Amino acid sequence: MNPLDGLPDTDARIRELDRAHVFHSWSAQKLIDPLPIASAEGSHFTDYDGTRYLDFSSQLINANIGYNHPKLVAAIQDYVGRLTTIAPTFANDARSEAARLIAELAPGDLNRVFFTNGGAEAVENAMRMAKLHTGRQKVLAAYRSYHGATAGAITATGDPRRWGAEPAMPGIVHFWGPYPYRSAFHSETPEQECERALQHLRDTLMVEGAHTVAAIILETVVGTNGILVPPDGYLAGVRQICDEFGIVYIADEVMAGFGRCGEWFAVDHWDVTPDLIAFAKGVNSGYVPLGGVVISERIARTFDERIFPGGLTYSGHPLACASAVASITIFKDEGIVENARRLGTEVIGPELAKIAERHPSVGEVRGLGVFWAVELVRDAATHAPLVPYNASGADAKPMNELAAACKERGLWPMTHFNRTHVVPPCIITETEVREGLGILDEALDVADRYYEGN
Repeated sequence: MNPLDGLPDTDARIRELDRAHVFHSWSAQKLIDPLPIASAEGSHFTDYDGTRYLDFSSQLINANIGYNHPKLVAAIQDYVGRLTTIAPTFANDARSEAARLIAELAPGDLNRVFFTNGGAEAVENAMRMAKLHTGRQKVLAAYRSYHGATAGAITATGDPRRWGAEPAMPGIVHFWGPYPYRSAFHSETPEQECERALQHLRDTLMVEGAHTVAAIILETVVGTNGILVPPDGYLAGVRQICDEFGIVYIADEVMAGFGRCGEWFAVDHWDVTPDLIAFAKGVNSGYVPLGGVVISERIARTFDERIFPGGLTYSGHPLACASAVASITIFKDEGIVENARRLGTEVIGPELAKIAERHPSVGEVRGLGVFWAVELVRDAATHAPLVPYNASGADAKPMNELAAACKERGLWPMTHFNRTHVVPPCIITETEVREGLGILDEALDVADRYYEGN
């Protein structure tokens, strides 16, 4: 008898057990009713009533290779028959090859990989490496950022999810990153935004004491907080500042990496090489939990004869690493990174621009690859957001109605505050993209009803 034959198999029973026993993240438990999912394939998933959804969220912006890719499933099945687990104290073929492939894709001399179980742990260990390498204690992180929910990662986070964890890890200092549409620097052009944001970073280092700062951590393209694409020159400027003051530059590519921005790593778009890259999500699309830190030779040498005080029981889990090897191979063989880049340039960007012209509630669209945001406003002239920052309850009604309108039409959206994000799997077809954008176009009539501008 297969032990899994006893799994609940109806929508009602799954909901009943979920309500009785599952404690959900980021949720008021009695105010949610999670949708049970029966199956998924490609860019779609299906519920127990047979409703099929085109996924414009990639789950948590991590299903880059889509659902149930047959070659990736087969690779995991093959490896589980050989070896289910082995401690990180041993060498392992899948782990060694995954590290080689990731290092080969990374820019510059980032040639070593420390494996974790996910993105938050990657950020934690990257910050620890930077502190030990420099002998300093402070880390600068941007507002409007998300770096994970563990103690250090949530402290580095620059959005309301941090508030419930405070007071938290000492030594984190937040600063404003570039956001031309809602400039903290009153900039009028992307060039001004770049210049003023870099000066603000320098000013922050001046008053904090650059000699006390171990690292600057940045999402290369800010994810959940708005798909904020940095203006040209900004990341190069950060690299220059870090070099000038002996600060470690950590690129958080947990969401932006592995094809999401139409490049293997988003930093490649600007030809910038950080000292450390935190990755997870798209490396194997969450088929088995995996994350890690890609480390420059300079930082790796710090620990040649000095113990690195960090580790995880499941670091470099062989099944996870085998899935990463298979995923990277599939990405190369099937041109998935190139597909994401082409869709962004030739389809998503141009079509969202047309949608923006048709809907007064669309204040701005921005993005790269299959990583886009539609910023919704009540007034285009003032940029007043459709819903308030960190809106909940009745204040969030317009966005909730927009999301419901998408779901009614078979599109599963990703919304956050006053934005809906267009972040489908990297394997999505042009036909599917156009179908989803057509649904979004219709659903945006809901947002237009709340528009108050001229």
